[in-house]
Amino acid sequence: MAVWMFPGQGSQQRGMGAELFARYPQLVAEADALLGYSVRRLCLEDPGGRLRDTRYTQPALYVVEALAYLDRLDREPPPTLLAGHSLGEYAALFAAGSFDFGTGLRLVVRRGELMAQAQGGGMLAVLGPVAARIGEVAARFGAADVDVANDNTDEQVVLSGPSASLAALAAHVRELGGRSVTLNVSAAFHSRQMVEAAEGFAKYLADAELVDPRVPVLSNVTGRPYPPGGLRDLLAEQMCGPVRWKQSMRWVLEHGETTAVEIGPGTVLTGFWRAAERSYAAVPHVSVTAPVVSAARENRAEVRETWGPQRLGSAGFRADYGVRYAYLCGAMYHGIASSDLVIRMGRAGLMGYFGAGGLRPERIEAELTRIKRELGRDGRYGMNLLCTLDNPQLEQAVVELYLRHGVRYVEAAAYPQLTEALVQYRFTGAHRDRAGRAVAVNHVLAKVSRPEVATAFLSPPPAALLDRLVERGKLSRAEADAAAELPVSGELCVESDSGGHTDGGVALILLPSMLRLRDEVAARHGYPGPIRVGAAGGLGTPEALAAVFLLGADFAVTGSVNQCTVEAGTSEAVKDLLAGLDVQDTTYAPAGDLFELGARVQVARKGTLFAARANRLYQVYRQYGALEEIDPATRATLERDYFGRPLGEVWSETRDYLAERHPEELERAQRDPRRRMALVFRWYFRRSSRAALDGDPGGRVDYQIHCGPALGAFNRWALGTELERWRDRHVDVVAERLMTAAADCLRDRLAAVGSGV
Repeated sequence: MAVWMFPGQGSQQRGMGAELFARYPQLVAEADALLGYSVRRLCLEDPGGRLRDTRYTQPALYVVEALAYLDRLDREPPPTLLAGHSLGEYAALFAAGSFDFGTGLRLVVRRGELMAQAQGGGMLAVLGPVAARIGEVAARFGAADVDVANDNTDEQVVLSGPSASLAALAAHVRELGGRSVTLNVSAAFHSRQMVEAAEGFAKYLADAELVDPRVPVLSNVTGRPYPPGGLRDLLAEQMCGPVRWKQSMRWVLEHGETTAVEIGPGTVLTGFWRAAERSYAAVPHVSVTAPVVSAARENRAEVRETWGPQRLGSAGFRADYGVRYAYLCGAMYHGIASSDLVIRMGRAGLMGYFGAGGLRPERIEAELTRIKRELGRDGRYGMNLLCTLDNPQLEQAVVELYLRHGVRYVEAAAYPQLTEALVQYRFTGAHRDRAGRAVAVNHVLAKVSRPEVATAFLSPPPAALLDRLVERGKLSRAEADAAAELPVSGELCVESDSGGHTDGGVALILLPSMLRLRDEVAARHGYPGPIRVGAAGGLGTPEALAAVFLLGADFAVTGSVNQCTVEAGTSEAVKDLLAGLDVQDTTYAPAGDLFELGARVQVARKGTLFAARANRLYQVYRQYGALEEIDPATRATLERDYFGRPLGEVWSETRDYLAERHPEELERAQRDPRRRMALVFRWYFRRSSRAALDGDPGGRVDYQIHCGPALGAFNRWALGTELERWRDRHVDVVAERLMTAAADCLRDRLAAVGSGV
């Protein structure tokens, strides 16, 4: 049982964070961009003595403490409780998932600005036994305008108020055998003199993206865990109210915590903890060993939970992606992973990828513009980049669109090999930091299922490819030089048996193998930062998520389960069908976009004949060399049942489309009758997808619905819960329920193994 504590203003010191900045270059770069100056230089060099200025002190401490938390979390078991002293409470709330790194920094900056505007008054630390009765002392000597700012221990209290009143009270403290120290501050913080600043901060908080802590966090205002919905009010009140640290530590001890760890510069809070332990041991008490019973239970997080959902996977991944959980919603083509889905996830402190595959650049740009508008400049979202080897111009256009809009997170899917467009996206903006290390600003999460493809993504791009990009003006020489020392993908997603394109791999085999491959390639190249490996495919139950995290996954990506949610961009008819699937109700069919290659997609079988008909079309394609060679009986069946029209009409429609959009492809088809047959058959795949997306009642029997057995497993798990009906399923709620239950499952399974049950 452990509480992790974060100190407040006054603990800053020159040189703090020296060992941390190089480990988290992307977060440091984010902080520099937001602050407009180098936080590393501020902390290590303290130019002009700025660390004594509230406007600089508070952002610097927050950054150092947030990085120190991530660093410790990578090395030690996570805490069961969090606490922060004044400013330190913001690092605690970041650790608890209440906001992302950037949001927390903006809050701290605004808080520091408002506090710095307050002038007049000061603060006085009172030391010794007299501190325990300082209220009585102040009342006796008429110091009614003095407030308790920090109630730290039985023998240390900090007062705020007018300087003259504090000086008079200091003299009386000495007369009573106590000691006092005047603090070097510009105003009476945590007192009634900060009411105006608190009101201004409350207005700022009203628009901030905040969620309830996922690990209990003790509020300075109450000395108890934050209640549901209490963040905004209590954070504003904290500016003008006392820090009840002594009460917080007493609450910790009463609830069975045995270890306290100070995260950040100095050891002040460690001293306070020891004083609390001595005081607690000196008086009779009733130990409360139960978990947090009020606010913590309402927050769905008990102190006893060693494996909470926010602790699954990689802490560094969560920080770099700015998400509460190491959990992403993967892209589903034709906008099934819709802008509504991406926006809903972003507002919940999570991330989803928009399903750009199969859409024209104009539609992609419209949806991207909406996502950016709804989530704001710093919103977390990702976009899909689908490999189109038969149409590289489309891939290039999408990459240029993403670069123009400043998209920082891309899910790269269906790549059998690297392409120039993909490498251009990844390394545009790549540079060297002040220490000379190569840094990429764009994230590529590559979905892979084959070792040779994974190796290409884990390795730096080939020198010849970089040279071509430089020659064509797609990358600068400096960007290419940085790229030569970095992997093409900083995050690798191992895709097992999934909906849509799939090799039908098994996670138990693929994931450990890919983790070893990652370690081998990373060791060979000596990269400056980690390559994180996640899992996708088959993740529809808490047990499945728990399994991949136990295997070593840094993050998880879900797909099929999100297709049957309110936000999914498909028809209600499809969602009704999906909600009735069981684990055996999927099968494999040819992929329309890779029809000639025999690539497969996994689709829903129940309620549709698409899979049977698609497989039959592929058999016909393999059997005949041209449309004209198909025997009359087979041709009649195809025209009547599959296409609903003569094949000649289908070709005429396809020919007109190609003449307008892809004349080079039309020329090839006119020379190659087998290619012409493949293009006609592809028409069926396009129609079956469109019928499903539109919910066309007349085309229901041909619905093409990409789906894996994970959805059937999810449907079984959701029976009898609030998620049983798809109209009650929201993507963020699905994520929350799955991750929370996965943490419970993992904790219980490990406990059972440890006990031999």
